[in-house]
Amino acid sequence: MATAVTTVRGEAGRQGKDVRSDLHVAFEPRKSGGIEIDLQSRVAIYYGENIRQQAQQVLAQLGVEHGYLKITDEGALPFAIAARIETAIKRTGLAITRRALPAALPLPSPSPKDRLRRSRLYLPGNEPKYFINAGLHAPDAVILDLEDSVHAAEKDAARLMVRNALLAVDFLAAERMVRINQLPLGLADLEEIIPQSPDLILIPKAETIEQVTEVDGRITAICEREDIHRPIWLMPILESALGIENAFAIAKASPRNCALTIGLEDYTADLGVVKTKEGSETLYARQRLVNAARAAGLAAIDSVFGDAGDMEGLKAWGERSRAMGFEGMGCIHPLQVRVIHEAFAPTSIEIEKALKIVAAFEEARKLGLGVVSLGSKMIDPPVVHRALKLVERARTMGLVPVMEELK
Repeated sequence: MATAVTTVRGEAGRQGKDVRSDLHVAFEPRKSGGIEIDLQSRVAIYYGENIRQQAQQVLAQLGVEHGYLKITDEGALPFAIAARIETAIKRTGLAITRRALPAALPLPSPSPKDRLRRSRLYLPGNEPKYFINAGLHAPDAVILDLEDSVHAAEKDAARLMVRNALLAVDFLAAERMVRINQLPLGLADLEEIIPQSPDLILIPKAETIEQVTEVDGRITAICEREDIHRPIWLMPILESALGIENAFAIAKASPRNCALTIGLEDYTADLGVVKTKEGSETLYARQRLVNAARAAGLAAIDSVFGDAGDMEGLKAWGERSRAMGFEGMGCIHPLQVRVIHEAFAPTSIEIEKALKIVAAFEEARKLGLGVVSLGSKMIDPPVVHRALKLVERARTMGLVPVMEELK
């Protein structure tokens, strides 16, 4: 049975000629009379009946039996339709403890802790139009963002949209990350997000061990409750002077941590300095983060490059970032993905040298030798280890087979 009827009108979503892949929903509860649906849609001639049927199903899932539902559809997909209807219903005070989940795609394979994370494409959590084709741009990861890109009044709507996207959107080979809100609001995000088995949770404004352990504990509790056994990793974002000073402690705070990353906009604001393309004002923080991450056995991931139109500046930043020890960075536009991948790829000269060292290492091992030599030079173990890592990374990027074919 439905919850007690309120007189509050609930609305969610967007409409208008410039809106696409979204919809606006308005719901007015009634005491009787069943459900009345008023539908306007750009694609009504093709999908109008399907939208009506889905609306009825969502209302049934939420236990709503009476009310007036007005839908203005701008080409939304079912996962977005369900999220907007549920948001509008809950904004009336109804169905607070219920969920209307879309049909779920098969879960992708679990994400390895040390997987390639060169590029992470940010997608605003309340903008479904950006989700649909995000995987086609081939980022290593997508970040479904619930924090800075979402207005405070739309946090509830974004949470449901991201939850549904995790279930119903195919992001292809991209790792599925979610940036939650700052605590304590982020804990409410976890309640909706974790049951859908994201690969990784980003913790914004991380400054203390306690923040990480609180998120870790809540994830563990939800996984136990929902019988989830696949790994869910954590990536704390250091965005303040205090966060940077506590970098190593934060890195060691949870076995779920797979990487540390930095948010330079908030960090420079905390310092009271201007963020520049050269980055000299953040050099200390970035070096300290890399050192802390590596000391804890984690990857170091750099911030975003904020000028989406400056590809030369992006490539230069990425190359400097890689030289400092970062393994990837965030991106705010799909066109940045390819440039970032190029910037973080080892050069042909580096690969060729590493392959020779690895070949010499394999030969020495076959002969039972404890010393690796290349020509007249002795190769120290750290150099061999670095070469092995570079070759493995290049192989993951698809670069080693090409190089070997060119020989």
